[in-house]
Amino acid sequence: MSQHPSFRQQGGGIFNKRSVLKRFERIELLRRRGQWDEARTRVTGLPKTLPDA
Repeated sequence: MSQHPSFRQQGGGIFNKRSVLKRFERIELLRRRGQWDEARTRVTGLPKTLPDA
């Protein structure tokens, strides 16, 4: 099965930089920034975060 042209990239690479983090990545990022409270048990309703450049 072929790949849709919108997923292709010049130079043969197929991976773009993701602008959305997965939940565990967001929690890890908040921990590194010191914004994560360990008493927080629910992982829903997390603040929005941008990936580090």
